Amino acid sequence: MRWLRYLAFALALAFLALTVVNASWLAPEPKGAVKLIAHRGLHQLPDPAAGAAEPCPGTRIELPAHDYLENTVRSIERAASLGAHMIALDVAPTADGQIAVFGDETLDCRTDGSGAVREHTMAALKALDAGYGYRAEGETYPFRGTATGAIPTLAEAIRAAGRARLLYRFTGEDAGEADLLAAALRAAGRDPVAAGDGFYGADAPVSRIGAIYPDAWAFSKARAEACTGAYMLQGWFGIVPAACEGGTLTIPLDRQWAFAGWPNRLIARMEEAGARVIVVAPGEGEDLRGLQFPEQLGDIPASFNGYAWVDDGFTVVPALINRFDDRSQAEIDAAQAALERRRAAR
Repeated sequence: MRWLRYLAFALALAFLALTVVNASWLAPEPKGAVKLIAHRGLHQLPDPAAGAAEPCPGTRIELPAHDYLENTVRSIERAASLGAHMIALDVAPTADGQIAVFGDETLDCRTDGSGAVREHTMAALKALDAGYGYRAEGETYPFRGTATGAIPTLAEAIRAAGRARLLYRFTGEDAGEADLLAAALRAAGRDPVAAGDGFYGADAPVSRIGAIYPDAWAFSKARAEACTGAYMLQGWFGIVPAACEGGTLTIPLDRQWAFAGWPNRLIARMEEAGARVIVVAPGEGEDLRGLQFPEQLGDIPASFNGYAWVDDGFTVVPALINRFDDRSQAEIDAAQAALERRRAAR
């Protein structure tokens, strides 16, 4: 039938037009290289065998390949020295109005303390053993007694990061925590806009910190999901959704094919919209998922100049930036053994 031929011709023309509109090779070559975000500095990865019913998620860990604990000064310093471009930290207010760097809402899982972090003074948090609750190989506690005083203040974390940029994650949902963080940043002499820092977390504190620092990178999970979902639909027509203006787009490694114009055309569109792009690991979860294997870097296009979220900074960061790799042979051997165990558990 003639109308079927017309329909087929129209569909072919539409396909050709969309192909040209989204052709990555027709876009300008992006400037710069991928930038790695070391999640919580260097930290212990959860044991893949730990089930969803684990009472303290994150504290049942793999056999440790190193002795760094998340959100601690040592961890931040080492991630920065290995070459991480940015370090993501968890921040929480204390009972005496300071900002502690700690990821859980309560102290019961990771430390020898109990109760909400926000109900304790900074001095009380400093008295705790931050490695008390980590459990590996059944009932062994490899870090118990090794990390008393390791919960840092914001100022200590900033000094530990050196020239690395910081991404502050609000652990609470109260907008007032943004004001407390801004005050702590001012007291520490840190201008987050000039330093290239960013913020993420729940909508309320993110909105408030955006009002305080309108030129800073700030995003919530909901806002990133809105940008990502809208672009996956509208991007094929060359449209940058309103949700992506000044926003954040997340691209899972296993779904790169679903993003129109990936990589160069998409990058050009997002740069024009003032948006950031973060590559994350496959899978789903409440928090951003980071790379856990050096070989995952090979799945990222060479022209990509945005961010990659990294969970195993001890192996992934040196795999990309080997000129700063100061790991000893023993550390490298232990890290490789951990990688092999993790690959086998997939």
